[in-house]
Amino acid sequence: MTTRAVAIGIGHYLPARVVPNSEFEKTLDTSDEWIRSRSGIERRHFAAEGEMTSDLAVKAANAALTNAGLKADDLDAVIVATSTPDLTFPSVATMVQGKLGMTRGFGFDVQAVCAGFIFALANASALIAAGQANRVMVIGAETFSRIIDWEDRSTCVLFGDGAGALILEGQDAAGTPGDRGVLATDLNSDGRYRDMLYVDGGVSSTGTAGKLRMQGNPLFRQAVEKLTSTAHKALEKAKLTEKDVDWIVPHQANIRIIQGTAKKMGLPMDNVIVTVQDHGNTSAASIPLALSVGVAEGKIKRGQLLVAEAIGGGLAWGAVVLRW
Repeated sequence: MTTRAVAIGIGHYLPARVVPNSEFEKTLDTSDEWIRSRSGIERRHFAAEGEMTSDLAVKAANAALTNAGLKADDLDAVIVATSTPDLTFPSVATMVQGKLGMTRGFGFDVQAVCAGFIFALANASALIAAGQANRVMVIGAETFSRIIDWEDRSTCVLFGDGAGALILEGQDAAGTPGDRGVLATDLNSDGRYRDMLYVDGGVSSTGTAGKLRMQGNPLFRQAVEKLTSTAHKALEKAKLTEKDVDWIVPHQANIRIIQGTAKKMGLPMDNVIVTVQDHGNTSAASIPLALSVGVAEGKIKRGQLLVAEAIGGGLAWGAVVLRW
């Protein structure tokens, strides 16, 4: 007998403001066709003035609690994956606790940029397996619109804001690949590639938030290779293969990366959850957003096998094998 971290609730939130590609045509040498053909993105959401990452996270958290039929104090922990916190400190997770009225347990943030939700999910699963917590809410929440250089057409059209939340609960299982819950994780990072994706500011360097900088083509080549590799490793750890996978739930950065990874894994796009056209790249929020949309649309069903994978600045990348 073993303990698995089983998904029992899911929810998401997107800011009200929808920004179509055509809006960028007013200020940049770009077009809707150019953006779509290179990224697959058609629109994204931007947070309103005064709407912070913790606000997005709380709305996603409340949706997940409703979906699970739980109250905030039924949770033992909150982990928030974000690169755009409200403040340098305290953590967004403790702010979420406060806004939810959660008076017990603990909360902390994880920072692995676009791979943040994968790293947070792995941490939550480990806490549950170790008996440190029984119910953990894992949130990915970002307001990347606050760190964008609006004069850089190669990056500013790619990102959006949003949040997704997943609740995990420890449940007894047989310890086999047929169990529900998190079956395996694979985490990686390599600081030699830091210049491919970074923000040119911070508390210790400039005292400012800085703006996002990216080397698109080199990052693309690294992404397809590393995402395929980490998915393979996670499936191998779970004693499963690509043939067992019902859905890939990838980081929604670029449709070409998503297509390239699916092809290398030998899976058709019909088995991939794709939301990049509607949300853009929401960094750590993209996988839980895609999960929530996939469940809401009736695609993801109980008992199906999912592989979620992501890569972000650092570089940091990883995958989780989860049976829904």
